[in-house]
Formats: sequence, C-alpha cells, structure tokens
Amino acid sequence: MSAIAAPALPLPRPNPHRWTVPEFHRLRALGLFNGQRPIVLNGVILEQGPMDSPHGNGVERTDAVIRAAFGNGWRFRIQLPLVLSQYTDPVPDIAVIAGALVGSPAHPTTATLVIEVSDTTLNTDLTEKAELYATAGIADYWVLDVNGRQLHVFRDPQPLPTGLGATAYRKHQIFGPTESVSPLAVPTATIRVADLLP
Repeated sequence: MSAIAAPALPLPRPNPHRWTVPEFHRLRALGLFNGQRPIVLNGVILEQGPMDSPHGNGVERTDAVIRAAFGNGWRFRIQLPLVLSQYTDPVPDIAVIAGALVGSPAHPTTATLVIEVSDTTLNTDLTEKAELYATAGIADYWVLDVNGRQLHVFRDPQPLPTGLGATAYRKHQIFGPTESVSPLAVPTATIRVADLLP
C-alpha cells in the first residue's frame, strides 16, 4: 500500500526591506552612492542616473530666477534632503523654505515651494512625487519639463475620498515658454517659463 503524500505547505516568501530615511542617509554618508543620485520614495531607493547638461542647466537657471523672485528671508536648498516621512526623502532639485537657517541639525520636513527639473524622470515627478508632496502638504509644487519645454504647476493638496489613504493636488496647470507664473508665497513676482528653461 502506498502512502498518501501530505499536501505541500507554501513556503514563506522573503519580504523586501523598506528603507527608512535615517538608513538611507547613513548609506549615503558611508559613500555607498558615490557618483550616483539616489532618492528614497516610500522606502524604495531609486537611482536617477547621471545628470545631463539640460537638467543641470535647468536647475541652475531656475535657482537664479527663484532666488531673485523670493529675495531675502528665504532658504534655497538645491538637491539637499527634504524629509517628508520616515520612508521618503525625494532630495528635490529646489526647495524654498521660509526663514533663516538657525543651526538646527535636522533636515527640513516641509517647504513653501518645491521644484523638480525633469528630463528622464518626468513620469515619476508628475505622479508618485506629486502624490508624496501633496501628502506632505507642499502647497506649491512645480515640475519643469525640459524636453517638453513647459512648466507643470500643482496646487491645492486635498485628501482623496475616504479609504484611499492618499492626497492629491486638485489643481494642475501647464504653462508654455511664453507664459508666466507667480509663486503662491510671492504673488507679486512674475516668472517667465522661458527664463527657467535651459
């Protein structure tokens, strides 16, 4: 008489590691990402690839224009940490923060305006990052599309219907090179999109 084989039990699957922002910063400090441009979104470390000249020139031009528009009394963080949650530091291209640097050892957790200059990461900047910035309460989020030669402006973050557990921007406007926009925090300043584009 042959024995009846017991049904195979499912083997447990290994769980992926969800990186925290402190772990991510520690890895960066150890030099693990030298020569790379990593970010961490919802616990996943993403490599953005090398910075090409249109992206670099777009960051430089946008930084100069934004500094002139905002003037004194603001901090301008260029490709530095902006800790949105325990698991998210998108290291935005430009973050404008109210007030003077007072020597706090902590990275900022919010900004008045965040700008991403986008060439190879446009889809992520318009979707996943937009949701993360909206969830963090960033009132004014801009994406400079250097290839499409336009500026996406996201405003009015609002929670989505109950149960979805997410926040999104209610307003998304697209401005072409000949058009102008004013930051929410400096409504008297007029910024031409053409002046931001490389």
